[in-house]
Amino acid sequence: MEKKTLWEIYEPARLKEMEAVNTQYKQCIDAGKTERECVRIAIEMAEKSGYLPLTDYIRDQKALTVGSKVYAVYNEKTIILYHIGQDSLEQGMNILGAHIDSPRIDVKQNPLYEDKGFSYLDTHYYGGIKKYQWVTIPLALHGVIVKKDGTKVEISVGEKDTDPVFTITDLLVHLSGAQMTKNASTLIEGENLDLLIGSTPLKDTEKEAVKANTMRLLQEMYQIEEEDFLSAELEIVPAGKARDLGFDRSMILAYGHDDRICAFTSLMAMLNMDTPKRTACCLLVDKEEIGSMGASGMQSRFFENMTAEILALCGYPSALSLRRTLQNSKMLSSDVSAGFDPLYSDVFEAKNAAFLGKGLVFNKYTGARGKSGSSDANAEYMAAIRKVMDDNHIAFQTAELGKVDAGGGGTIAYIMANYGMEVIDCGLALLCMHAPMEVASKADIYEAVRGYQAFLNYMA
Repeated sequence: MEKKTLWEIYEPARLKEMEAVNTQYKQCIDAGKTERECVRIAIEMAEKSGYLPLTDYIRDQKALTVGSKVYAVYNEKTIILYHIGQDSLEQGMNILGAHIDSPRIDVKQNPLYEDKGFSYLDTHYYGGIKKYQWVTIPLALHGVIVKKDGTKVEISVGEKDTDPVFTITDLLVHLSGAQMTKNASTLIEGENLDLLIGSTPLKDTEKEAVKANTMRLLQEMYQIEEEDFLSAELEIVPAGKARDLGFDRSMILAYGHDDRICAFTSLMAMLNMDTPKRTACCLLVDKEEIGSMGASGMQSRFFENMTAEILALCGYPSALSLRRTLQNSKMLSSDVSAGFDPLYSDVFEAKNAAFLGKGLVFNKYTGARGKSGSSDANAEYMAAIRKVMDDNHIAFQTAELGKVDAGGGGTIAYIMANYGMEVIDCGLALLCMHAPMEVASKADIYEAVRGYQAFLNYMA
């Protein structure tokens, strides 16, 4: 059962292809630090590959035929791509599903304030984070501000070399005696994760002069009023680009590997395939880090509604056809897994752990303690997956998310399993998951594209 690393297997030609895939991946993850940015990139890539908006077909009542490639977007934060295959849709689709939201810090609706000569943005963190990891690092601000007249202002500050950055302050070590006695979960309080954004007062202003000067700058740069924060979506993320990690450049250190590493590799696989036998589908969704709730999350009906539209345009207008299609579909819930870290080996069970550099990771179940919250794929589906991967020479491993009582986590798998379709979690191993910067293997990224392509093309 011992598996070699991909570095021991790859020939020079494979290594060259691997570097090309990783170069593209780094470009994607640098440009896509929010859900909206990821969807924008996905649309650009999809349209270059011949995909058209599904809304065009719906508007013109134009039929979809074998080989048709369409995409649908909701709220600029979720995108679904369909590549119509040769088999009847009622026989099901092969689906790759990943999420494009990542742990971060969000700006509150009434955020701007001044305190003792500094201006700040008040925040609320998003998803599971270790709060102490987010202080004293350079941070960028991304998002949109929508005015009452509908004008949308795009914000991205902190990524260019000429941009300022922002930070969240921490107490100096010389005065932190009491702080250092706290539990790690309370070392930094959530209400203290406020973003430092300015310190210059506006001349001839008596009250809140620093805040007034910050607002003056925002008005000059973006033509917004303070009230416009009420209808804004602003996300605070680590500033800077993805970087090769290690003297051997075998890994990538970046923000947002979870789960954009699965999203972009799924997208690459989807875009680089010929007309499939079974209809192929790629879902890139929002809100997984907070339970997949909301209109752009996996628990909404958007996927179901768009699939119904696809069926109608393919000549299957009945509700029964929709139920058959969903139940007969096969899915990889493409999400990351905890990579074995030798420095923290006590929370892993090595025989059932994922290792960087050993390929795709299949988690038959996730959940927490006693498999709570897991869909738990059946043995027959696992056997079929094994055959597809082995027949196409894809390196893979199976894993659990740490020791039985060490913790746990979840994905969108259980939501899709509600339709009766076969689902299993399948992603890449990471170190430092949910930290501002996460670690992934270049070899695993390349193998993921190959593995996802094999699934789309050959899963029956």
